[in-house]
Amino acid sequence: MNFTTLQVELILVKEQNGVQFTSTTLVAPTPTQTNPSGEEERETWGKKIDFLLSVIGFAVDLANVWRFPYLCYKNGGGAFLVPYLFFMVIAGMPLFYMELALGQYNREGAAGVWKICPIFKGVGFTVILISLYVGFYYNVIISWALFYLFSSFTGELPWVHCNNTWNSPNCSDWADNSSVSDLDKVTPAQEYFERGVLHIQDSNGIDDLGRPRWQLTSCLAVVIVLLYFSLWKGVKTSGKVVWITATMPYVVLTVLLLRGVTLPGAIDGIKAYLSVDFLRLCDAKVWIEAATQICFSLGVGFGVLIAFSSYNKFSNNCYRDAIITSSINSLTSFFSGFVVFSFLGYMSHKHNVALDKVARDGAGLVFVIYPEAIATLPGSSVWAVIFFIMLLTLGIDSAMGGMESVITGLIDEFKFLHKHRELFTLFIVVATFLISLFCVTNGGMYVFTLLDHFAAGTSILFGVLIEAIGIAWFYGVDRFSDDIEEMIGQRPGRYWRLCWKFVSPCFLLFMVVVSFATFNPPNYGSYMFPPWANMVGWCLAISSMSMVPLYAIYKLCTLPGKFCDVRKNGCYISRPK
Repeated sequence: MNFTTLQVELILVKEQNGVQFTSTTLVAPTPTQTNPSGEEERETWGKKIDFLLSVIGFAVDLANVWRFPYLCYKNGGGAFLVPYLFFMVIAGMPLFYMELALGQYNREGAAGVWKICPIFKGVGFTVILISLYVGFYYNVIISWALFYLFSSFTGELPWVHCNNTWNSPNCSDWADNSSVSDLDKVTPAQEYFERGVLHIQDSNGIDDLGRPRWQLTSCLAVVIVLLYFSLWKGVKTSGKVVWITATMPYVVLTVLLLRGVTLPGAIDGIKAYLSVDFLRLCDAKVWIEAATQICFSLGVGFGVLIAFSSYNKFSNNCYRDAIITSSINSLTSFFSGFVVFSFLGYMSHKHNVALDKVARDGAGLVFVIYPEAIATLPGSSVWAVIFFIMLLTLGIDSAMGGMESVITGLIDEFKFLHKHRELFTLFIVVATFLISLFCVTNGGMYVFTLLDHFAAGTSILFGVLIEAIGIAWFYGVDRFSDDIEEMIGQRPGRYWRLCWKFVSPCFLLFMVVVSFATFNPPNYGSYMFPPWANMVGWCLAISSMSMVPLYAIYKLCTLPGKFCDVRKNGCYISRPK
């Protein structure tokens, strides 16, 4: 028998009385392309900048524009940067660094990297499932942006007046929606989004979805096609696409800022954004929201950073990459606040209302408030086109990252898929498209809200927590540090090792507990979801989290052994006496 053609998986190592026992499983090999030294070839990024732009493009997404600036304004302005930067330093950067190093050293996707500690492989499937679930609704946001982009090629923007077929009698040029007595009054921009684009008025709730609307379905199909042809050849193609999708938002944000600061009231908006109220730091909710923003804005726990870094050269300086890309992400969030609040200040001045009457986060900011502000400018159609191109590029590279996490994770786990990447990528994007059709029906916004609430909330925090515990306490911080030293020639300092072993896991455990303790059922406006819909949502969340215990039980039942031995050489199933 030619043992060089067999793949040997070490499944237990136990040292007792100076004797080391090993047990192996011989598995038929999967044909792979090898280099002259006999090692498996793996595709790498064409250029280092391709990798950096891909990571930046994934981490800098729509939430940097519609979430962070609002959180700053609501939670003490500049004072919010104190908890934000604190959690960035003790958890955000260390976890970001950990994932980049983990993927680069093991050169596999989110599941395959756990060959270092097989009992934790379930967390790899957890993050792959989460990325898949997010794709079901994230692509829909991009299709909305594409719909708005097409609608902007007109002499007069369709969300300016109340004389359109979709408008209701409650439409008015301006409405103060914070007042209970005025809840039925809405602006033309809000009615365009809800009634002209979503057609939510034709649905009575999540149990009355209706058929997919052909306009949004067509936009969704275009997004799926763009994703497929960006991903089908791997990082060789996606690394070129991000040269446009990752850089365009910065160009557009700069252009919008230059225009925004010239508007009346813009300076007042920026002052409100930067105003410092340190008394807000006494509120625990401010710290919780800062911690939550860090967890989600950097993109840790989706398997994307692991997938991207797995295509790096082994000696790449992942430490420097982690510092650069995570810092750019946070600076982009801060910079976008100037753009957002210059226009919000203008809206406040124009309608003579308080700034908090126009400031909001989420889809309402980029699909209602911002389009309304743009519509009042000279050459409004041009500014609308520029703005929605930015949203499109912000979304598309983040969606590419999520899909790459799924594709790389599964292809590396099931080796026979390597030769059929194009077909498997087609299968993934088509499956995503079919599920996303539920979100482009008349009641699609209800499905979107349910997915957004449950798909990647508590489950992503749980996944990162188990990932951190697996690396720090089972594989071992010392061995992980040895791996990094082997790659970049420099051992992580004591600060990073302490964060990985103690600070970050404690932070994540706190976030998981807070997430459960502060859970509120989803709602859309005044619509409350029925109990069965919340059950479906929880089943979705639990389906990903359950991968961790299910796979651990599977390993314990199928491999000889009965407990997990924690040693400096890693986590293995030990032989019973």
